[in-house]
Amino acid sequence: MQPSSFSESALSRREVLRLLAAGVAGSALLPALAYATSSDDEERRRIGRIGLQLYTVRNALSKDIEGTIAAVAAAGITELEFAGYYNKSPAWWTELLKKHGLTAPATHEALPATDDGWPAIFDRAKGMGHEIVIVPFVGNTYRGTRDNWMRLTERLNTGAQQAKTAGLQFAYHNHDFEFAPVDGTTGYDILSSQTDAALVKLELDMYWAVKAGHDPLAIMTKHSGRVICCHVKDASAAPERTMLDVGAGTIDFKTLLAEGRKLGLKHWFIEHDQPTDPLASVRASAAAMLKY
Repeated sequence: MQPSSFSESALSRREVLRLLAAGVAGSALLPALAYATSSDDEERRRIGRIGLQLYTVRNALSKDIEGTIAAVAAAGITELEFAGYYNKSPAWWTELLKKHGLTAPATHEALPATDDGWPAIFDRAKGMGHEIVIVPFVGNTYRGTRDNWMRLTERLNTGAQQAKTAGLQFAYHNHDFEFAPVDGTTGYDILSSQTDAALVKLELDMYWAVKAGHDPLAIMTKHSGRVICCHVKDASAAPERTMLDVGAGTIDFKTLLAEGRKLGLKHWFIEHDQPTDPLASVRASAAAMLKY
């Protein structure tokens, strides 16, 4: 989301140079300016917006929500994926995000203990203005064996049906354990084949897929139209594949994001699970993303 007085199409190269020379191109305008200074071909390729999974800055948020959100916006982030609300109401969050020109299309919500827990989750999501509710992780109860994975598919199908009734999309986010062998297949294959493809979408964590030895593009191609979100974080070379900020590792995000958009990818969220300096990590990854 760009400031209303500066549309991407309205900014010519000359206007951009004038703004830069005048010193008025603040951090909130960086995505629009980067977009506007590109050639037509580059404009078609660029991602145009940058998302952040707020789990990355959870420690900073626990100390200073408003300051952290301001810093995130200043880094060039334009949309957020939530992972908790820090005892603040949807109305409070809506006002804060509006102040910084941010949107929040998605959220992570733990699988509730029973399916009776879904309505409260979806009510909160609607109040926040989210469009997508994503299950980010499951414990051993729902993984490791075919029966466990099948139990998870039942839970996801039920949740997805209730999400549809509530007017929301529903998705599942992977780590690396989904790709472990299970009776000649994998948990990811069981999950993706036994859930309703029209209702249970996929958020592909590209780092964890690479960590498990899989090609994110192959996954997006196999599940064309179903992988609607992704997490963007980099990996060092094999065999360690250590988690890194975007642009500091070996994953070709420029190609993955360009090809992914052709296959139905709609949102891409920067994430780092254990950053040494969360806001520095966001700034580094956002700067790299501006090149894509």
